[in-house]
Amino acid sequence: MNRRNTTRIPVALAVGRCLWYHVASLCRAVDLVHVALISCTPNPEATIAAAARLSTSAIGATTLLKRMRPREVERLLAFLLRSGHLSPFEHASFTFAIEGISRVTSHQLVRHRIASYTQQSQRYVSLDELIYVTPPSIADRADMAERFRACVTNAHAVYRELAAAGVPGEDARYVLPNATETKLVMTMNARELMHACSLRLCLRAQWEIVRLFEHIKVEVDRVAPRIATELKPKCYNLGYCDEAETCGLLPTLP
Repeated sequence: MNRRNTTRIPVALAVGRCLWYHVASLCRAVDLVHVALISCTPNPEATIAAAARLSTSAIGATTLLKRMRPREVERLLAFLLRSGHLSPFEHASFTFAIEGISRVTSHQLVRHRIASYTQQSQRYVSLDELIYVTPPSIADRADMAERFRACVTNAHAVYRELAAAGVPGEDARYVLPNATETKLVMTMNARELMHACSLRLCLRAQWEIVRLFEHIKVEVDRVAPRIATELKPKCYNLGYCDEAETCGLLPTLP
């Protein structure tokens, strides 16, 4: 099976790992994971700053929003981050359309519960053509890659046989592998994005979800660059690694 060369999106941490996607019935490579910011709070960083300033101001947030200049917004955001006053960041939210990730990764993603998710249903969407993810550790080994492909292809064949026999889609889907590609919409506020990225951009995080949050960071940077700079592994703020083992970027505590 052919693999397509890819260009990595430049982000703060490039992990040098790629995903390969296949259509089981056609055995060809398709596009990589795709993330698009489809909606967000207007002027997200100014909104956060106005909300924060309101707590010590006699005038309302609407007036504050009109009066605050970019340099003041920048200074206030820096103060909030430095002092750990993060609740104002909850006033800015971002909605992403996510495609090309496996069910393995979507299961990890929804563990971040301060967010809203709507996922493509395997009950109502017939998977006549199965798109699935092959991990690099398998794709790089020809013998294992072929066995993996055969396993996924066989599972999809059984799925189609069950559907053709009249088994409801909600039951036929039980045979589908975790490698199956999925699509979803996710809405998350800036504070939760910072928390999620502190975990998921860690080089010890699972490789596919690292790739997903790299894309998310790029999308946030388009509309809120100051917030995007805070989408980074937690060790950057801690100054050390609090995992059992370090990736080598920073040491663990003695």
